[in-house]
Amino acid sequence: MTTYALIHGGGGSGLDWHLVEAELRDRGHDTVAVTLPMSDPNETLWDYADAVVREIGERRPLVVVAHSWGGFVGPLVCARVEAAALVMLTAMIPTPGEPPAQWWERTGHPSPGIEDEYELYLQDVPRDLAERVLAHDRALAEKMSMDVAYNQPWPLDAWPDVPTRYLLCRDDRFFPPEFTRRHVRERLGIVPDEMPGGHMVMLSRPGEVADYLAGVPAAG
Repeated sequence: MTTYALIHGGGGSGLDWHLVEAELRDRGHDTVAVTLPMSDPNETLWDYADAVVREIGERRPLVVVAHSWGGFVGPLVCARVEAAALVMLTAMIPTPGEPPAQWWERTGHPSPGIEDEYELYLQDVPRDLAERVLAHDRALAEKMSMDVAYNQPWPLDAWPDVPTRYLLCRDDRFFPPEFTRRHVRERLGIVPDEMPGGHMVMLSRPGEVADYLAGVPAAG
């Protein structure tokens, strides 16, 4: 049995992972999906990581999975605990000293030109499920204040010593494939794995995401 620590993106919550959690548990695994403490403006990136670490406890072997903005947090978790692997799921990849607020310009992230949240993030998610998750996450986002975490330099000197994979979603409108392939090559020096699906693929294709995660080696 492997434990999967599932880290949500900015404006999200642990609920974003509930379908993948069910799929992984059906396969005999354990999951931890923490809602990061983004309502406190004084919380740092390390505080976010430590919230995940506390929930993980002593459970091993561990695979850390970071989605979207959670890419700034996942590697910090791996710097705190022994992890068998880190999976970046259509995630932002930080570099040492780079504040999240500067990532957009430094990477040349293209503006998607789509204002509607559903069409940008959830276009392939059933509408009723998308509305339920959006309503839940919007209520949390109203209380969100990430002043310190969003503007502080990413605190690691180097990428943690953990086997790292990147899973790209070919229908992602927020992080389009051509941008993401370049981003992964430049910052991680690897070729991403790819699957169909939009930015919130954990809601549109939870079984396929769980199959992928279950195939990540977690021995050792």
